Amino acid sequence: MTLYDLARGLHILAVIAWMAGLLFLPRLYAYDAEQAEKAGPLRSEMRKLLRIWQRRLLKIILNPAMGVSWGLGLWLLWIRSGGGADWSFVPRPWMVAKLAGAIALSGWHGYLSAEYRRIQAGTSARTGRFWRMTNEIPFLIAIVMVLSVTLEWGA
Repeated sequence: MTLYDLARGLHILAVIAWMAGLLFLPRLYAYDAEQAEKAGPLRSEMRKLLRIWQRRLLKIILNPAMGVSWGLGLWLLWIRSGGGADWSFVPRPWMVAKLAGAIALSGWHGYLSAEYRRIQAGTSARTGRFWRMTNEIPFLIAIVMVLSVTLEWGA
């Protein structure tokens, strides 16, 4: 086992946690939006519970997993470059796709975080249908990222 193998394994685990959160949080938002469309004390209690889950998922899983994913990803770049000696792999199509995907996932994460604040403030205009339709965006991005790296397209 090399240091690169260890970093890669830890990176994969962090990304799995991040992806799980990115896939689950929009589902919680969908449930929250649907509860808002209905009235009653049970609905109000359910929304309170959903808000607790949203906060915990975002603060305890999503944010740390994104930070660890980025940190380990940058460390992998450094190791692969030979400690900064050879960055020639970075402009290759497979690495550009990987980095663009990481930036896109980070942008989606930022959007979900901003939406969390809007939901908490009661200003969110998104429907359950919107969240169900956009729920798979992170997975589609991940497909491109994983295939580009494992196949090293354009290497």
